[in-house]
Amino acid sequence: MNRITINRSRLLDRFLRYVRIDTAADPNSDRYPSTEKQRDLALVLAEELTAMPLTDAHVDDNALVWGTVPATNGGNTPTVAFVAHLDTSPEAPSHQVSPQVIHAYAGGDISLPSGNDITVAGCPALQKLIGKTLVTSDGTTLLGGDDKAGVAIIMELAHTLIENPQLQHGDVRLLFTCDEEIGRGTDKIDLEKVDAMVAYTLDGGGAGVIDVETFSADAATVRFTGHNIHPAIAKGVMVNAMRAAADFVAKLPRTKQTPETTSERDGFIHPHTLRGGVGEATVELILRSFDTDELVTLAEIVRQTADAAAEGTPGVQVDVAVRRQYRNLREGLETLPQSVGLAEKAFENLGRSCTQEIIRGGTDGSQLTEKGLPTPNLSSGQHNIHSVTEFACLDEMVEATEHLIELLSLWSDQRC
Repeated sequence: MNRITINRSRLLDRFLRYVRIDTAADPNSDRYPSTEKQRDLALVLAEELTAMPLTDAHVDDNALVWGTVPATNGGNTPTVAFVAHLDTSPEAPSHQVSPQVIHAYAGGDISLPSGNDITVAGCPALQKLIGKTLVTSDGTTLLGGDDKAGVAIIMELAHTLIENPQLQHGDVRLLFTCDEEIGRGTDKIDLEKVDAMVAYTLDGGGAGVIDVETFSADAATVRFTGHNIHPAIAKGVMVNAMRAAADFVAKLPRTKQTPETTSERDGFIHPHTLRGGVGEATVELILRSFDTDELVTLAEIVRQTADAAAEGTPGVQVDVAVRRQYRNLREGLETLPQSVGLAEKAFENLGRSCTQEIIRGGTDGSQLTEKGLPTPNLSSGQHNIHSVTEFACLDEMVEATEHLIELLSLWSDQRC
């Protein structure tokens, strides 16, 4: 077993540098990346990889960062790829992140400079982190640990491998993507360029978790078209699309099949954006289920509800467009059982317990797996993601880096 001391202070410094760079995605942009500020971090990473040195480190035209740590075992073993995303969620403020480092967390609620608290009641995982080093924001922004914790772990892994050529591994491909948070993380990935047998996303919470299932996901856009005219002369002429849109949202399931009323393996319909006016109003929704076939049922509920809402406002026209997003991770991982089995074995070799879990969401790995590259998701020390009370645990990030080193050793014993 490979026992290498991870450089904690260097890993922490990396993470603090990365989270200070605002990389929020923009769901309303039709560009890739959706925000040019994601390229700012991409250029930083490529420069750091080149300095390690990785001779092929570069940022491509789509702001994806690529690099390879060459094999030390003579080759003829599988190439393993590690993937994390540069962007952060647009669902919370991300400008001028001010990270706060808590050394030897003493327990109890954490008060942030903004006056917000990270509470034990709201995050029971804190009870297991006493004595650990935690990083929070100041409470006015998210931290960006999703997924800059994963980015920092992979960068530190690469640096550690370069410094320790005695560690046995095949080619290690590094890939940092954009726009994962808005469902476009794999849009510009060339799998022939990845050229790996297996990949792992470092985009999970806590420690010791292997995510082996995700939701299957579709999105729906429901557009109501009415007729606008000055309200002074509107009688018998105006057709208010907003009323139909409001009726539609109100008629959707409320006591079940919503994010607010479901957990574990239950699916849902989630209307998340409503915009427009009298002439046209649009509702954006996401449909989620661990059973891919159930997405058809959820889409039919949306269509029937939209039709009923349109009928309630005579003259309104409605259009429902459903589009595929990603499919359950499990379906593709079954083609390469070692992708999960060796990850479990690496934890065992390190004397650590692990669990297989499901994600009530998706990762870049969901789409990569569907495209033919089995990609489980691994823990990266994130907590309270997409929130101004988000934090990361440095000790869990160190453990994640150690796990990747052991995992590469196990893949080094495999043959192509």
